[in-house]
Amino acid sequence: MSAISMAEGRRFVGRELTREPLGKVGVWWFLASEIMVFGGLMGAYILSRIAAGGWAAERAHVNTTIAVINTLVLLTSSLSVVEAHGAAEADRRQRARRMLLCTVLLGCTFLGIKSFEYSRELAHGLTPSSGLFWSFYYTMTGLHGLHVLVGVIINFTLYIGLGRYWEALHHRLEYAGLYWHFVDVVWIFLFPLLYLA
Repeated sequence: MSAISMAEGRRFVGRELTREPLGKVGVWWFLASEIMVFGGLMGAYILSRIAAGGWAAERAHVNTTIAVINTLVLLTSSLSVVEAHGAAEADRRQRARRMLLCTVLLGCTFLGIKSFEYSRELAHGLTPSSGLFWSFYYTMTGLHGLHVLVGVIINFTLYIGLGRYWEALHHRLEYAGLYWHFVDVVWIFLFPLLYLA
């Protein structure tokens, strides 16, 4: 094999295969795997619900008002992460950090409200072992809550890091934003499935 053909072969092994940064591609691959996890859970939930006749009695115990408030909190956090990314693109450092901190605080608010909701349900004796609906409910909302917590940690770490390492980290706001939007989209599916249907 000639040196030229070897060089051409190596060219396709590296970054030239994609126009996107490898970090962004990695985030998309990770999100694709998470879609499979949540998609499988939601599919199993829907099939089980149909087979069980609807779970109307169980659904009557979930608090839709709390879920609506939490939905608004999470959607607002999605707006703040978009603003953070936009500010980073415009090299507005302080605004980017403020919007990122806002995202973190809204994520913590979501988790706090969810914890309050869990405490009410547990106080009424509604645990994962109370029935199939409650198993799905705690599994799906708990897994989602874990993803929110991871997003809060990622965004807070970026918030701290951007204060000292702006040049090295500000482009990573886009990756954190992709993850955060995924968390929001999952909730948009969970909310009607668990609280409205």
